[in-house]
Amino acid sequence: MFERFHEDARQTVVLAQEEALLFDHDHIGTEHLLLALLRQPGTVPATVLARHGLEHDDVGDRIGRLVAAAAPDDLDASALESIGIDLDAIREKVEATFGPGALDREPRSRRDRPWRVGGRLPFTRRAKKVLELSLRESLALGHNYICGGHILLGLLREGEGLAAKVIADAGVDFDTLRQEIRAELG
Repeated sequence: MFERFHEDARQTVVLAQEEALLFDHDHIGTEHLLLALLRQPGTVPATVLARHGLEHDDVGDRIGRLVAAAAPDDLDASALESIGIDLDAIREKVEATFGPGALDREPRSRRDRPWRVGGRLPFTRRAKKVLELSLRESLALGHNYICGGHILLGLLREGEGLAAKVIADAGVDFDTLRQEIRAELG
């Protein structure tokens, strides 16, 4: 499938990895694909999304807030207690096994992480699905290549990843966005 990728689609994959690393993530998700599309001014995705008020820095901030809100550090201890999980007891057991402050250590450097095999981050299941759907979108439009516009159509068609949530939360209508992208792609 990657042999069909136009230069901007290839650049999207490269930039998505950079975006994931900037967030210190161990994967490439739909949110990183969206940010990568927005980092390419003058392309169909960046132009169409900008018309709907979606700019790279603002989207990055929204994603950062959503990711932080979902982080395990932000879990409500009383909610966990209500289902029988005592965080203090867990901390005591971990520290008894691994030493005081074991849960407070900084994460290893990126170079030391086992998931970074060959310098590439793995795609999440949803991100892989988006890339597969971008091929389907390309074929549906009668194109023999995949460009950034097709990837954005794939993001919309997948519809459940963090990228889709950010677009929906911005009040953008998916059907309108699809029509605009398709019109731009010809």
